[in-house]
Amino acid sequence: MRRNNDELAKMRRAGSVVAEMHEVTRRVARPGVTTAEIDAAAREVLARRGAKSNFLGYHGFPAVICTSPNNVIVHGIPGPQVIDEGDILSIDCGAIIEGYHGDAAFTMAIGEVSAGARRLIEITEASLFAGIDQMTVGNRLHEIGRAVQKVAEAAGFSVVREYVGHAIGTAMHEQPQVPNYWPGSPGPTLKAGMVFAVEPMVNMGRPETRVLDDQWSVVTADGSLSAHFEHTIAVTENGPEVLTVP
Repeated sequence: MRRNNDELAKMRRAGSVVAEMHEVTRRVARPGVTTAEIDAAAREVLARRGAKSNFLGYHGFPAVICTSPNNVIVHGIPGPQVIDEGDILSIDCGAIIEGYHGDAAFTMAIGEVSAGARRLIEITEASLFAGIDQMTVGNRLHEIGRAVQKVAEAAGFSVVREYVGHAIGTAMHEQPQVPNYWPGSPGPTLKAGMVFAVEPMVNMGRPETRVLDDQWSVVTADGSLSAHFEHTIAVTENGPEVLTVP
């Protein structure tokens, strides 16, 4: 679906709330802090900005952010878990303003981390921006995933297949989906006004996943580290516009 200027303005506002959630949670996340405390900081941002959470209550999810440490790829539930020096932590945030959604994620180092972990974070973020570069009018949707995959695999990492990006607007997850790999066909043509959440999930080891007993937390099947970056991006006549920025 193509969004008009008024809709895009609302999505920019939602995106700016998500960007502030990123800023605040990044500042709070440090050794000795619980993931529940990080979630509480994100809740304060939503309240202050007059925004609704698109995570809280989604299929029963109990928090306003996802906190996914180390081998947790996505959908980690905030709680009493303490983050430690040397961990990596993915934080996924979302917000709704006047019915329009923003959604974005990042992975950060907690204190000093291994060189391999730092490279995983850097490459995953680079793969996101490689995908964003493909979001031009007239290009095809699945070129995004081809670009993500190329960057991640060239560094020796793997791309998760079971979980993908998505169109976004008046719902957090809309069609079509945006794979982070080349699915074998080019997909629909990109047009101005289309908005997508692009979110590479990159593993240090193999791409296979499994879900923990909480029925939410998705982890790497081989126990390797995983990183996750995401932005909400509009396709415009002037190129891609990242909406989840301050």
